[in-house]
Amino acid sequence: MITFLLIFFSLYGGMHIYAFLKLRNTIPLPSGLSIIIAAFMLTMTFAPLIIRLSERQGFEGFAVFMSWIGYLWMAIIFLFCSFSITSDVVILLFKRFIPSLKAIQSYAFYLCLLLSLSLTIYGYREALNIRTERIEIRTEKIKRNIRIVQVSDLHIGLIIRGERLKRIIDKVREARPDILVSTGDLVDGQIDRLEDMAGIFKDINSPYGSFAITGNHEFYAGLKEALLFTEAAGFILLRGDALYLPELNLTIAGVDDPAGKRYGLSRDIPDERVLAGLDPKSFILFLKHRPLVSKHARGLFDLQLSGHTHKGQIFPFGILTRIYYPRDSGCLKDINGCYLYVSRGAGTWGPPVRVLAPPEITVIDLVKQ
Repeated sequence: MITFLLIFFSLYGGMHIYAFLKLRNTIPLPSGLSIIIAAFMLTMTFAPLIIRLSERQGFEGFAVFMSWIGYLWMAIIFLFCSFSITSDVVILLFKRFIPSLKAIQSYAFYLCLLLSLSLTIYGYREALNIRTERIEIRTEKIKRNIRIVQVSDLHIGLIIRGERLKRIIDKVREARPDILVSTGDLVDGQIDRLEDMAGIFKDINSPYGSFAITGNHEFYAGLKEALLFTEAAGFILLRGDALYLPELNLTIAGVDDPAGKRYGLSRDIPDERVLAGLDPKSFILFLKHRPLVSKHARGLFDLQLSGHTHKGQIFPFGILTRIYYPRDSGCLKDINGCYLYVSRGAGTWGPPVRVLAPPEITVIDLVKQ
């Protein structure tokens, strides 16, 4: 964790230094204003740490306030640096054809700033636009048609709460699930001050139950409190476990996210060990936070539901998730006949902004052949 924090704050601090220097080179600033802007950027660099410490000490109102400012700023600065670095490269490549380099650099600065502000506003609105994605799988294994609704990566905490959470729950309720599943990162924050939000899930009628697994943020937030919150929300936790529903001939299995290994809290049961003893004549639904199919687990389940990637959440992060994961969103037919579906997630981590990665709940209809 210390290594991650050092890398994160080094990169994030470097983005602020780069943006500040671009600003200084474009606009002559009085020394007093420069100091104010530098102080603001320094505060924003460490805003995630300030938010976490404030929340831990019980200053929830201040933590919420800082979350909105700090994380919206994070979206703006990230988008600005992405556009600006791209423009710098283009200008460098074609500078011999540019008659007035200083003027072009100035225009590029303002254009990048305008684009980053505009996309942050767009992305904020997009993050509120919960979409319902639908897939249908036909199978002979089940006794009747089954509707499964998947939610993933809600990140309930300082920002995802109240009306934003209600939007998501309303979409789930409208889908009328037979089974509700959460594929990790249900929570993100000090869970001991989120108890009231657990009750909103009780309004969802899922006749055959609600099931959940841990994501990496359950361990970051505090596993004990996260598990208590998840159970209070009505979910049955699957941590290297499987549960057979005889009336449907469906088996649901789930595993912990490997992030728990760093804290010694994960049950760390290999996928194949969880799946190997299950009846292959039943439809096996496998819940795993990260969208990776273990080579030893292939052929041992019918459908894996995952999340984690947010499809990058803010472009161009989506390029990185697509490089790392074989599938960072949507449905993938695996080589041995099993399916993997990766949700973009319904909430947001950090900035309450999504660019080219709209939030979703997923409706999976299992249709009896």
